[in-house]
Amino acid sequence: MKTRDVTLIAMMAAFICVAGPLTVPVGPIPLSLATFAVYLAGAVLGWKRGTAAVALYLLIGLIGVPVFSGFTGGFQKLAGITGGYLVGYLFCALITGLGTVDSDQPGKKPIILSALRMITGTVVLYAFGTAWFVVQTGKTLGAALALCVLPFMIGDAVKIAAAALIATPVRRALRKMNSAAS
Repeated sequence: MKTRDVTLIAMMAAFICVAGPLTVPVGPIPLSLATFAVYLAGAVLGWKRGTAAVALYLLIGLIGVPVFSGFTGGFQKLAGITGGYLVGYLFCALITGLGTVDSDQPGKKPIILSALRMITGTVVLYAFGTAWFVVQTGKTLGAALALCVLPFMIGDAVKIAAAALIATPVRRALRKMNSAAS
């Protein structure tokens, strides 16, 4: 792995660490800016580096640094009712990052393609998080969806739109910077 890759992964992990604790309580699962940062990690860095950035964020939180929602950290957060969403971030970044290089090709619609990948990643994120919530709380699937998915759909749609709009220009700017440095 090149120094540039390590630097980009660390910078994106730092961005997730800053965004992750910023939350609005909406019930048992808080509304967080972490998903926005996870979308950008995948869409800007691609699936390998984006997933690595999310993994680094999770490791930082697991050792106790308060980077998770509500300025918390530690293994107990992963083992708690929001743990499935934290794990789901990995898959969300991976899915969001798939094909990012291909979507920059002429004739492609990178904003639409990014948004579709982010939506797909969010569905997987919701699946992991909601399944873990059901296991942890014993609630029915319907109750879990009402608590853990429905309240977040509009906010996640806004975050997806914003991330899809800025990801391609940021990715292209990073590519230009890399070309200039070469």
